[in-house]
Amino acid sequence: MSTAQTLFFVLVTLAVALAVCLASLAYFQRVTLPRPAVGVFNGNDMVIMMGFVVVLPVLYLALPGWLLPPVLGLTLAGGLAVGYGPVVRRTGVRWTLIAAVLAADWLTARSAQDDPTHATPYWLVNSLVIMLMAVGAANLNAQGGLKLRHVSRFALALAVYDLFFATVVPLTQKLFDAVQGYAFAPSAGLRIGDFGAVVGMGDLLVYALFTTVAYKAYAREGLIWALALVTVFGALAPTLTPVTVQALTGHLPQIVPAQIFFGPAAFCGYLVLRRRGPERCMADLRPPAPPVTVPAPRQPADPATTGERSLKHHSPAGS
Repeated sequence: MSTAQTLFFVLVTLAVALAVCLASLAYFQRVTLPRPAVGVFNGNDMVIMMGFVVVLPVLYLALPGWLLPPVLGLTLAGGLAVGYGPVVRRTGVRWTLIAAVLAADWLTARSAQDDPTHATPYWLVNSLVIMLMAVGAANLNAQGGLKLRHVSRFALALAVYDLFFATVVPLTQKLFDAVQGYAFAPSAGLRIGDFGAVVGMGDLLVYALFTTVAYKAYAREGLIWALALVTVFGALAPTLTPVTVQALTGHLPQIVPAQIFFGPAAFCGYLVLRRRGPERCMADLRPPAPPVTVPAPRQPADPATTGERSLKHHSPAGS
């Protein structure tokens, strides 16, 4: 890998990782999602999410190539509809916008398959879709009550998962090869000629989720810690490790999972932040509105009583 390719890889990965974190933070500060009907999210939801992480790659690899884009497209459409309902409240307008961005993703993917020089527009559109999905999903969990301890444990479990399926069972590389170039590929990045850099949607979701929940839990200090960890262990370490290994051994690794760096770092960051005190919750940031007092309806007067009072009022003196 040349110096120019390495620099491109580092800068694009850093830009995408920080962009999704800052976009998720902006969403959190400006948009309030409705409370989930099933109560607050907790560690059990992280276990369920981890189950999806394990099952979905196997499902994607089992699907025939012609069926993969429709499945990915439907998944993205549902996620965008839920995450951006409070942003675009009119149902017709919301679904029109979702259909437009997904159609643009599909058309640019077809164009890139016909002519590889058209890959840049495809990656720009696909990256937008995937980043919007990650921002919406991160806020759905963060505003739903997820704690930083849950997110840090999830990132740590994901690190173990990625390490196993990247070194022992090469599932990660197979999934990466299977979805690249397809419409709605679950990754964001940029490709210009021989230069390319791609970040998986799962990585982006973890970065956005950790940053948003850290801000919710510990305000500005949590945000600074989260952005620093994403920068160093989410972007720089995974992108500089391949060239470092190549310089030392002469062998360039095909894939280096980012979570093997970020997962342990995120968990250690949580251990440091929790010494600042208990985590804030959504009620601390956005107290519920006071109940509206509705005046009691005025009871109609009893006609008999009204008539009796009228007779007494008009009776002659001394009667």
